Amino acid sequence: MNYQSKVAEDPAGRGRPRPGGTIDRLFDVTRSGSTIRTEIIAALTTFLAASYVIVVNPSILENAGIPFSAGVTATVLVSLVGSCAMGLYARSPILVAPGMGINALFAYTMVGGAKVPLEIALGCVFWAGVLFTILALLNLRTAVIEAIPKDLRYGIACGIGLFITLIGFENAKFIVANPDTIVALTRFTPVTLTFIAGFVIAVALVVRRVPGAMMAGMIITTILAIPIGRWWGDGSAFEAGAPDVHTLVNWSGFFAAPDFSFVGRIDLVGALQFAYVPFIFVFLFTNFVEALSTFLGLAEAADLKDENGMPRNVKESMHVDAVAALISAPLGTSPATVYLESGAGIAQGGRTGLVAFIAGLLFLPFLFLSPLLSLVPAIATAPVLILTGLFMSEPMGRINWTNIEDALPAFLAIVLIPLTFSITLGLSLAIIGFVVMKLVLGKAREVRPVMWFVAALAAMLVMQIQ
Repeated sequence: MNYQSKVAEDPAGRGRPRPGGTIDRLFDVTRSGSTIRTEIIAALTTFLAASYVIVVNPSILENAGIPFSAGVTATVLVSLVGSCAMGLYARSPILVAPGMGINALFAYTMVGGAKVPLEIALGCVFWAGVLFTILALLNLRTAVIEAIPKDLRYGIACGIGLFITLIGFENAKFIVANPDTIVALTRFTPVTLTFIAGFVIAVALVVRRVPGAMMAGMIITTILAIPIGRWWGDGSAFEAGAPDVHTLVNWSGFFAAPDFSFVGRIDLVGALQFAYVPFIFVFLFTNFVEALSTFLGLAEAADLKDENGMPRNVKESMHVDAVAALISAPLGTSPATVYLESGAGIAQGGRTGLVAFIAGLLFLPFLFLSPLLSLVPAIATAPVLILTGLFMSEPMGRINWTNIEDALPAFLAIVLIPLTFSITLGLSLAIIGFVVMKLVLGKAREVRPVMWFVAALAAMLVMQIQ
């Protein structure tokens, strides 16, 4: 399924679109086969799909001792700077924000479980960011991308797509945990039926190629969810921390002042103690693999590649991602990374850095207006995530399924990324599987040196988590 916007051009070039104004020329919008209108809609779609991070990330950081208001300020600033830089410098439509999953590792495992002092924990995040930046400047991640076989790249894209789909269904509480069958279909309730209605509407809009279909689907589903908890149904399952809240669409105010109290609250020297080195490594490798696989998966799924088949502007994108991770700790949050939800804007037709730049700017008002985000419930963004997963699964047909040697590593990535609920673990196990298979078959020479190195680091990470 190719969801990339196409621009019709006649052989003589008479109908070929020409670059328009300054913005068009700056971001090469027309030359990329898009329009400024499409890029703006894609940016809005990406922002709405990822905007939950403004509330969810501070909620998780609060468990580590960072005040919620300070977490909101840090999240907005990192997302603003990282995404705008991704758009302006890397010319990529991929949004950057504090990573989900790695923030839980920071708050629950490191600060909560291992009892690492908060300022030292932020110091570990900083030093991991320093190493991350050095690796980016040395273009090591570019070398890793070149070393990953094509079928495994396709598998990564599909695995991330299924992971996004699973997140969408789980966010809508359509798929729930079950002690007997692991997961199960939920019972149909007014909330479930509202989600289904929103999903059907979003699909219809996409199929009919309505401009801004994904964003329109989110808005319509939000409107449909207003009666939940007021006139019918119960949405308390969506507010785990506040079970007395039964409505899905909630007004919690308009204005909230920024809080800079945690900017610079970081212990750089204390974090260099030998006892904390394993945490620096875990942050480094987790961010390395997650960012690499997300970027690679989005590039493969959306065909955002150059003439050599490599992800477009890969070196510049890696530089921005590394710097965003580096500035996260001084601002008071866990590491930033490229975001899966960027696929929503790409699926909407976004192709250039204008998407990331506008999406980044959209974070700025929420330094003051973060309460407004409570108006968009999880069941409104769920259809967008599910459709994004569908679009990202397109490369599955390109995998050479007739050759187990090529297909198995890709298959491991496809199934283990969603089943482990971790891009990092799923990809690590797939890379280990690729190297082990080549070794067993006596084809170790086909594995590039950098892949041996990455596989060794992946094995260390897996053992660290066990």
